[in-house]
Amino acid sequence: MKPQELLRDPIEMEVFSNRLLSITEDMNNTLVRSSFSTNIKERKDCSVALFDGRGRLIAQGTQIPLHLGSLNGAVETVLARYKPEDIKDGDVYICNDPYLAAGSHLPDVNLITPVFCDGRLAFFTANVGHHADFGGVVAGSIAGGLRSIYAEGLRLPVIRIVREGVLDEDLLNLIAHNTRDPEERVLDLKVQIATNARGAQAVRELSQQMGLDKALDAVEDLISYTRNRLRLRIGQLKQGSYRFENWLDDDGLGDGDPVPVRVEVTVAADKLIFDFAGSGPEARGAMNLPVNALNACVYYSVKALLDPDMAANAGLFEPLEIRLPKGSIVSPDSPAAVGARSLTAQKVAGAIFGAFRGVLPPERIMGAGNDVCPAIVFSGRHADRPGSYVYIEAVGGGSGARADSDGMDGVHVHMTNSSNLPVEALENEYPLRVDAYGYVVDSGGEGRQRGGMGLARQISAQAEGIVFTARADSHTVGQASGAAGGNPGRRATLSLRKASGEVTALQSKSANIVLKTGDSIRMETSGGGAVGLPAERSLEDIVNDLEDGVLTAERARIAYGELGEAALAKLLPAGR
Repeated sequence: MKPQELLRDPIEMEVFSNRLLSITEDMNNTLVRSSFSTNIKERKDCSVALFDGRGRLIAQGTQIPLHLGSLNGAVETVLARYKPEDIKDGDVYICNDPYLAAGSHLPDVNLITPVFCDGRLAFFTANVGHHADFGGVVAGSIAGGLRSIYAEGLRLPVIRIVREGVLDEDLLNLIAHNTRDPEERVLDLKVQIATNARGAQAVRELSQQMGLDKALDAVEDLISYTRNRLRLRIGQLKQGSYRFENWLDDDGLGDGDPVPVRVEVTVAADKLIFDFAGSGPEARGAMNLPVNALNACVYYSVKALLDPDMAANAGLFEPLEIRLPKGSIVSPDSPAAVGARSLTAQKVAGAIFGAFRGVLPPERIMGAGNDVCPAIVFSGRHADRPGSYVYIEAVGGGSGARADSDGMDGVHVHMTNSSNLPVEALENEYPLRVDAYGYVVDSGGEGRQRGGMGLARQISAQAEGIVFTARADSHTVGQASGAAGGNPGRRATLSLRKASGEVTALQSKSANIVLKTGDSIRMETSGGGAVGLPAERSLEDIVNDLEDGVLTAERARIAYGELGEAALAKLLPAGR
């Protein structure tokens, strides 16, 4: 069957697309359910994808949008490193390095498996898992103040870890014993290998059922359809150039000037141009965003803003042109550190969303989300086996309001989408206790539609010598902006609370803080920006906010003025 014939049958193409998505969904479930580490099995910090034999993305089960760039880069690097005749059935490749293997950062480890059908290299299955630790000078392998990728952990170019079905145990042991928890690394890496094998078997069965040539024709149609669909969406936009800027508190070291993240989006007849000129210089610390991770921010933003139901495949990439200033925070040179790149990625996505306020109609604009991926890391010695545990948690915040609805409270936004680690699992796995976990009152921006509330998470050490590290932002400069006159969200905070009761404010990228039993860390994340003027909010909504504990009486008076006073007066007769 010829490609043009398949194009006349959209139902068959939709069925084929969903067959591919069912394979990635099964791969993702396998990876999550079988993994050993809490970071993958509980927090779901992982993603999977399918590529054709030419290295083009055809389907993804990407829970974490930022992982898309890492997977794309890994497959491209495999094809650049090995000749087609050197890639064998049963091989598996491993890599993580942003400069040597187009990765994202070192804890995100990619496994790539070639899939042969009828003796031909026809597809690749791929997955990435965020490993809680991958070596380096800091537990968790991420700290804003690290100055070089050499300090961040074990660097892996593309290496064949399975050769024609035989696992290289020596290489696996070398990798595992360069991390703080070798047993966890070995088990999770073996699950990643098995996940790809399961996906490869499903792809082979699909190709056998359809016939390989027909399946490859369907891939061409799927990519062409996505490309044409996006060009149609672009053609419906008003042409012109639109700008926005976000700000990072610093470049990772805590003592420098704020760093701008700027983008100019140009809408042309059949393409979008993203120009990041004017963004800050290459960071001294680990805030640098590798190119493939930057690309993922653009791909995610376009899909989310223009057509969320559009399939994510290589057709999405072709109508987009990305221009990056070399040697900048969004296009660093080796060996710049990149571990905390997710903070910059969030600011990039937020800047793109901000620029699109000028592109989209008023009924589709949004306030900014918290635009941060704040993370906390606790580590210490295992009590019952060799090695050290590393508990990492990315904490959600407020999302931006929409033109017709309030922002969501306590969620991940943009490039990250991991689950929280349940309190019961955390306290069972580690000598830690969750003292507080809830929303931050008065943190969402006020407006016709309010921004979402940030989260407060306070964790105390239940043993001596636990080491704490954080990566966060929007403590001093960055703030979730409102749209159409809405107020911004509240900034974030981080503090050390001694068992004695002494409270010390911490810098957003604090590292290697040694805790004593009873000491606790409290993180309060930022809220989302509002949409519309505060004076436009309904009295009923303000009353509900007061009753629900979203808003204090003091803040209601300051932000809403007479409306706030009226809402409070309405509550007083009922004794509320």
